[in-house]
Amino acid sequence: MTAGMYITARIRKSPFFDSTVAAGASEFSVYNKTYLPGYPDPEGQFWALVEDVALWDVTCQRVVEISGPDAFAFMDRLTPRNLAKCQVGHCRYVLLTDRGGGILNDPVLMRLAEDRFWLSSADGDVAMWARGVAVEGRHDVRITKPDVATLQLQGPKSTSVLQALIGDSVLSLSYYHHREAEIDGIPILLARTGFSAERGYELYLLDTARGGELWQFLMEAGRDHGIRPGSPSRIRRIEAGILDYGVDMNETTNPFEVGLGRLVDLSPEADYIGKAALQRIKAEGIKRKIVGLEIEGSPVGPNDVSIPIEADGQAAGYVTSWIYSPRLEGNIGLAMLNLAQSELGSRVEILAGGGPRAATVVPTPFVDPEKWLART
Repeated sequence: MTAGMYITARIRKSPFFDSTVAAGASEFSVYNKTYLPGYPDPEGQFWALVEDVALWDVTCQRVVEISGPDAFAFMDRLTPRNLAKCQVGHCRYVLLTDRGGGILNDPVLMRLAEDRFWLSSADGDVAMWARGVAVEGRHDVRITKPDVATLQLQGPKSTSVLQALIGDSVLSLSYYHHREAEIDGIPILLARTGFSAERGYELYLLDTARGGELWQFLMEAGRDHGIRPGSPSRIRRIEAGILDYGVDMNETTNPFEVGLGRLVDLSPEADYIGKAALQRIKAEGIKRKIVGLEIEGSPVGPNDVSIPIEADGQAAGYVTSWIYSPRLEGNIGLAMLNLAQSELGSRVEILAGGGPRAATVVPTPFVDPEKWLART
C-alpha cells in the first residue's frame, strides 16, 4: 500500500494551492510548515526550465521581516556576511550561524528600506531564532512574519513573460536586486533571484487574496513561451552545485566545509553570533568538505537519505544529494568527504542499496560554472 498525506489546518496552504492542483500537482511535501506541491515527470520539468520557463509555488519560503531603528545592526548580528554595501533594493544570499559556527539557515536577504529587511528562508524556524537573539536586548527591532506568498518564475524566457505583464521596465532589474511592481493591479515585490541557476525571478505576492488571479495571469502570459508549472528542479540545482539546506548542509556543518567561506567576515570590526568559533575553525582548518561526484552505473533516482561512502575500505563520508542528469547523460552528486579523499580525481565507492557504485571527485558546478545563465 502506498502511503499518502492528508490535509490538515496545522500546515499552511499557499494562496496558489488550488491552482497547483488544477495544474497537475499530484503530491505534496511539507516544508517550513507549508505544503510544497510536486508534479510528475521531473525530467520534463527540467527541460522546460532550461529551455523555456517554469512556474513554481514556493510559498514554503517563509518570509521573516526585521524592522526598527536597529534593524541593520541586528542583521549584522545575525549573519557573518558583511552587509556594509547592501543598499535599499539589493538582495544578498546570507548565512545564519549559531555560537558554534553551525549553519542554521541560508536565506536570501532583501533590504526594503533603511530600517526594514526581509529574510526569505529555507526550512527552519528563522523567526524563532531571531526572536531568541533579540532577547539579548541589544537592539530595538520588531520581528514579524508578513502575509506574503512567493512564486518563482525561472528559465530563459521568464523575462519575456514578465515583459508582457509589467512592460520593459523589467529589463532594467539587475541580478540580485528587487523592486515593487504590479500585475494588473496586483501588488508584488519582484526580485531577480531564484533556486535554479537560470535567469529568473521571485514574485512575492503582497495581497494573498489574489493568488489565483496572479497564477492565471502568469500562465496566460507564458503560454506562447512554453510555460510549465512544476517544483524546484533537483536535477538543475545539483548541476549548478546549489546546496539545499537540511540536505547538503545544516547546523552540524560550517561555512568553510560547504564552500561558503566567502560569506564569512573575520575582520576585527565584525560582531556576529559564531564569530569566535568560525575564527577558530578557519585557523585550525577543516577536516571534511562538500565536493562534486560523477557516479558510474545506471541512472539513479533522487535519494531520500544520505548514502555512505568508502575509500580503500574505510569510511570516507556520505552522499548528500544525487540524481541522473539527462543533459550530461550521467549520474552526478554532492558529497561530504574527508579532506584526504576530497582531491579532484579521487576515486571512492558509494555503498548504495542496489550495490556499490564507483565515483570520481570532480569540480562543481557541473554546468555553467561562472553562472552566466543566471546573471545575464
